[in-house]
Amino acid sequence: MLVHPHFNPIAVELGPLKVHWYGLTYLAAFTLFYLLASWRAKRAPFAQTGWTRQQVEDLLFFGVLGVVLGGRLGYVFFYKPGYYLGHPAEILAVWQGGMAFHGGLLGVIAAMGLYARRQGRTFFEVADLVAPCVPVGLAAGRIGNFINGELWGRFADPSLPWAMVFPDSGSMEPRHPSQLYQFGLEGLMLFALLWFYGRKPRPLGAVSGMFLMGYGVFRFTAEYFREPDSFLGLLALNMSMGQWLCVPMVLAGALIWVAAKKDAFRPKDRKA
Repeated sequence: MLVHPHFNPIAVELGPLKVHWYGLTYLAAFTLFYLLASWRAKRAPFAQTGWTRQQVEDLLFFGVLGVVLGGRLGYVFFYKPGYYLGHPAEILAVWQGGMAFHGGLLGVIAAMGLYARRQGRTFFEVADLVAPCVPVGLAAGRIGNFINGELWGRFADPSLPWAMVFPDSGSMEPRHPSQLYQFGLEGLMLFALLWFYGRKPRPLGAVSGMFLMGYGVFRFTAEYFREPDSFLGLLALNMSMGQWLCVPMVLAGALIWVAAKKDAFRPKDRKA
């Protein structure tokens, strides 16, 4: 049985300046996205539609805003609407913690839609470029969760070789290191799936649909090992809030993928 090592959440401290590990994982996520998206933009079918490095940089800017604003508002409205209704001044207090992936996803979708409109592109021309570049950022974020000793897993059998005690959980019983499960599933496995699938030209929207399905399935699975939020617990059908939010993701992804296979999203003037 293992014990979670207590990491100092501050990676670098220079006088009044304190750089937290979690902030560095966000920086790593955005850097990896930029490198991967720049690589994809230079290859088919994106190179043929005029993608440039400057456009990728602009897209990253829009994406950062979508992640931060959407992630925070998603946490506020999906997880603690009652609390923030009574404390509206804390809604934008991101430094106090509290971000939600599903909210961040909605924020990024809105940002991609706005960016696509400004660039005169269709939404899925942007989303298909972005989708395979996202999982490595999710993996970086889960490493940040593990370093912080947060979002720990449910109780595990002590005989499990990697069962781990998280002292900050308030219990010395061994738990699943669910942050690392999510690192492997939503991060590495989803990246491998999408990068392999998206390396060849696909019908417009197919890669985006695969992302929604893949993330939804992997996150839904990981939630069986992750401790539900204490203020919510398990909801209907003994499913967590994270699982319920994944259900429409999988359904939407499947519908988008099927429609893409029928060439439903290609602009009329580009159809064969």
